[in-house]
Amino acid sequence: MAGVMRRISAAIGLILLVLFTIASGAWGALALLYSSPLSETARIVLAAIFGIVALVAAIALAVRRWRWRAAGAYWVAFFALLAWFFSLAPSNDRDWQADVATLPYATVAGDIVTMHNIRNFDYRSETDYTPAYYDKRFDVSKLTGVDIIAVYWMGPAVAHIFVSFEFAGSDHLAVSIETRKEKGEEYSTLKGFFRQYELYYVVADERDVIRLRTNYRKDPPEDVYVYRAQGPLENGRRLFLDYVRKINSLKEKAEFYNTLTTNCTTNIWMHTLVNVGHLPFSWKILASGYVPQYMYEAGRLDNSVPFAELQKRALVNPRAHGADKAQDFSRRIRE
Repeated sequence: MAGVMRRISAAIGLILLVLFTIASGAWGALALLYSSPLSETARIVLAAIFGIVALVAAIALAVRRWRWRAAGAYWVAFFALLAWFFSLAPSNDRDWQADVATLPYATVAGDIVTMHNIRNFDYRSETDYTPAYYDKRFDVSKLTGVDIIAVYWMGPAVAHIFVSFEFAGSDHLAVSIETRKEKGEEYSTLKGFFRQYELYYVVADERDVIRLRTNYRKDPPEDVYVYRAQGPLENGRRLFLDYVRKINSLKEKAEFYNTLTTNCTTNIWMHTLVNVGHLPFSWKILASGYVPQYMYEAGRLDNSVPFAELQKRALVNPRAHGADKAQDFSRRIRE
């Protein structure tokens, strides 16, 4: 009986090793395809070779004579690949697209935070705009609310989530966590796993970051929902200051964006850890389109009406179209 159990355990272990070899080979091939600095042709060839090597090693594991030689040779190659991959370093010095070329930063003096390089582009279309920035002082003690903005363009499960901080006098400052792309570079969810984009905090006027999405993005069009978060204002102040800390950190030292672990929603959740009683991690944070519903279920949004009604009220596109370039854009989209 003991011998049978050992054989079963060995077989299960071998199957798991084969599966892990195939999975790691697929990851390695994609890493070479997307992260290598070589030409496109060379990257394709290297990725194909590594994938074939992994597949051969997985097959060889089934042959007792070649099992450990094949495994040993493959894992030497794989760990060399890992060492190269994790040696890739993010940078603030690249030929950036104009919309992410200027890094924001803040100076802090007590409760007064002066935010520098707040983006406020004058858009004629999504890709045709006049860059513009301004600096502004915010009194953290006068923070009056935090809004969660959810942007949808491909169904209910996927959304871009960002926050907007409101201060006395209906002063709003939006912060959107995005990828910092180089000129000519397009966003790819798959490439986002392979150290292809730096992390970027867009610090912007709502006339920029919301109006861009409601009024100028057409292919595909985007629906924007603005929800007021419920909770102690002191939590909002700590959250704002944690954002400020990260924004300044990124100016000093670049970091990579990651589609799964360092994205718009996971980073927001990480920022909320400064507060006691923060929401626990949930699959709805990864399926970002469900973040508003998750917050509603946890009592972090207005529960006085059903969620469907709250969602209907939160849609700002029609009001944003009417407000357009108005100086009181933020007030009008919330009416």
